[in-house]
Amino acid sequence: MNPILCADSVVKSFRGRRVLTSATLRAVPGEVRVLFGRNGSGKSTLLKIACGWIAADGGAVHFGGRAYSAVHLHVLAAAGLFYLPDHDLLSTAFTVRLQLEMIRELYDGGDVIVAASRLGIREHLDKKTGDLSGGELRRAELAAVLVRRPTCVLADEPYRGIPPKDAEVLTQVFRDLASDGAAVVITGHEVPSLLDVAHHVSWCTSGTTYELGPPAEATRHEAFRREYLGPWSTV
Repeated sequence: MNPILCADSVVKSFRGRRVLTSATLRAVPGEVRVLFGRNGSGKSTLLKIACGWIAADGGAVHFGGRAYSAVHLHVLAAAGLFYLPDHDLLSTAFTVRLQLEMIRELYDGGDVIVAASRLGIREHLDKKTGDLSGGELRRAELAAVLVRRPTCVLADEPYRGIPPKDAEVLTQVFRDLASDGAAVVITGHEVPSLLDVAHHVSWCTSGTTYELGPPAEATRHEAFRREYLGPWSTV
């Protein structure tokens, strides 16, 4: 199937330091794609460029069959993209319920109670995010994704700092989103969890990206095993 999102041949520098020289990100409907890379390799930068959070120095972004010369997050969001950043998505000033209802109204989204129940946070709806644990907060953010009902999800390090029981919930949600036809791209370093959920693995290194294929093929890639997987090379 053709990608719904493609950020192609992306170039980006910060203060004269080249982070990405020719990197590509593809999001394919019905697939969970995982982007691995060491800290500082540019994988988060690539996601932010693909969603319109920051501008690239070079390259092109295509979404939903349209090419964008200038990419803006609010434009892609209106077209069906959901960007889950590596920092808190929800405000600390309002309850979870109010924020999910705002998303529902803004995007003609799904039922808040259904989404909260599916993520196991129904009893936390009337709390503010500062009263939630890290795992509960991440569940609330995933409830926002379900309410939004996007066609494409870019999630930057969603498994970071959460316990295994919450990781299992996230994995199931990402699988379900893909099964329902959404395109999902995830970054992170939690190798077992990410390989478990992935249909396809990409690797960001030395300013570029490599398409390694399904997890079984990716873990046989010699350079990827040696330079990234390290102690996980036997997974």
